Amino acid sequence: MLAKLSSKNQITIPKKILAKLPPVKYFEISYENGAIILRPVQVEPIKLDAIRQKMKKLGLSEDSVAEAVKWAREK
Repeated sequence: MLAKLSSKNQITIPKKILAKLPPVKYFEISYENGAIILRPVQVEPIKLDAIRQKMKKLGLSEDSVAEAVKWAREK
């Protein structure tokens, strides 16, 4: 089955192929032995409320996160 690369570097996956997969929006893409490999990936939605509650429980603030990022970037 052929798929054409568009001028915007996009490829449409044929319906016959997608019908064989579970519902998926994201793919991990790799290059192996001269072939492009697409692997379906299920992405869990970010649960911001749970993250904020955990940060509050740990006594962390947005400033704490900014400081941690700054520290990590200096390493």
